[in-house]
Amino acid sequence: MALKVYVDRISQPSRAVLIFCKVNGIAFEEVTVTLSKRQQLTPEFKEINPMGKVPAIVDGRFKLFESHAILIYLSCAFPGVADHWYPADLSRRAKIHSVLDWHHSNLRRGSALLVFNTVLAPLFGRTPDPQVASEAEMLLFKSLSKIESVWLKGNGKFLLGGFKPSIADLSLVCEITQLQLLDEKDWNRILGPHLKVREWIENTRNATNPQFDEVHRPLYKLKADLIKQGVEKFTSKM
Repeated sequence: MALKVYVDRISQPSRAVLIFCKVNGIAFEEVTVTLSKRQQLTPEFKEINPMGKVPAIVDGRFKLFESHAILIYLSCAFPGVADHWYPADLSRRAKIHSVLDWHHSNLRRGSALLVFNTVLAPLFGRTPDPQVASEAEMLLFKSLSKIESVWLKGNGKFLLGGFKPSIADLSLVCEITQLQLLDEKDWNRILGPHLKVREWIENTRNATNPQFDEVHRPLYKLKADLIKQGVEKFTSKM
């Protein structure tokens, strides 16, 4: 049975898993679970992931959810995955786990909550919370500074200090690219001061293209749609 990958390409962790599979030539069937239609909450999907979130995978009889766990599993279960993604060396693996553990309660929390409470909430029938957005932005600023001062302080192109990406790079960069949904002025205000972060994002994108851009296409389209809606809303008031 082919590997099944349950995703919504608007989801940051979903994109990381899809890009990883495509870059490493892992054969899989992509199954779309549309978050805006709440398909992740259906009884059928909860048989796969009782937490009701994407991504999730089914490999034969084996089911797994949580993107970091999925990336680790795919790195180990499929032959031909280059060692730099999840090195056999235990000390380098431990460093990857350290980054991924930090990610959930810092960068992801700041980025995801900011984007949701400024852009995505109305698309899901929710009301944005400016207070949550403000607190998330502060955490995001701190997180970007930590990435630069801790993991990008050397001469390497990627988080482990080397010249090839790991699953940690892919996971965190996909998180940050979600910020493209913000207004351009907010994107520039947040990312502008962080030259090393912007270089690292581009390094990871280049290392995984054309798959990176292909998987991000729905995000780019949503951004274009939001810009169009904003222009139409503005002109309608003139």
